[in-house]
Amino acid sequence: MTRVVVVGDLMTDTVARAAFPLAKGSDTPAAVTSHGGGSGANVASWLALEGVEVAFVGRRGSDIAGRNRDMELMGYGVDARLVMDQERPTGTCVVLITHKGDRTMLSDPGANGALLPEDIERCKDLFNQGTHLHLSGYSLINEGSRKAAKHALDLARQAQMSISVDGGSSSPLKRMGAEPFLEWTQGARLLVVNADEAEVLTGRDTPASAAKVLTAWYPQVVIKSGADGALWYTNGRPEPITAAAEPIDKIIDGTGAGDAFVAGFLPAWLEGKPPAEALTAGNRLAVQAMQHLGARPSLDVLDNPIKN
Repeated sequence: MTRVVVVGDLMTDTVARAAFPLAKGSDTPAAVTSHGGGSGANVASWLALEGVEVAFVGRRGSDIAGRNRDMELMGYGVDARLVMDQERPTGTCVVLITHKGDRTMLSDPGANGALLPEDIERCKDLFNQGTHLHLSGYSLINEGSRKAAKHALDLARQAQMSISVDGGSSSPLKRMGAEPFLEWTQGARLLVVNADEAEVLTGRDTPASAAKVLTAWYPQVVIKSGADGALWYTNGRPEPITAAAEPIDKIIDGTGAGDAFVAGFLPAWLEGKPPAEALTAGNRLAVQAMQHLGARPSLDVLDNPIKN
């Protein structure tokens, strides 16, 4: 199986799940828990659980939360190449989940925003032909880490590695603009986005039409559509290949489901399996992620070795 290098964000997610409708200006009972997060680190964790040899390159604070996140990644079996930032805290994301399961995220990138090209250069031994690079879109969207993300893409191109990129998140992607993102990610073999991100990048309001536009920039495109499943498209096909979402009785927490999808899709795709099979593998892992609190795989042995 192809070795995968993930470059991206590392966060602590503080998840507040409301028991009732939010009472604006007052109190709402909620279950509040802390978990490892960050799109890039999530993908790496799920890949490791799938048995993939994976390294993660990122930046953390010198705080206890950063130490916890580092230990978690190693516990999953990830080759964690984390630079310790002495000035900035580990990134934090507050995830508000309504009683209906809708999510709103408030993010402070912290040390993620200071990822440097030198940090990538220190891990140059990971960038080899035959290895795959997956870049978290957040690292491009965040101005502080953008040069590092672009340097990672440059190293991967020079080493003739295959490259995949995800879209990060629709709102910050829209603020940055579609044109720069499309320009910076040239050379990626695969783009993975959700339906909202696809619309931001193309202006098309259906995943199928957006996918056809995006293949002007990327040889292959995957678009996630939540309960509607996912699709894969490449130029020359009359229509995209689709896979239905797996049924789920109850969503506990959808945080990180998209990252789990990527980690389910990539191994099958890198092995050259049919796109429908890779999409199904992605949907399977996404459902697994939604059945517990937190964005990472649930492993009892990693239950907060140090209290945040």
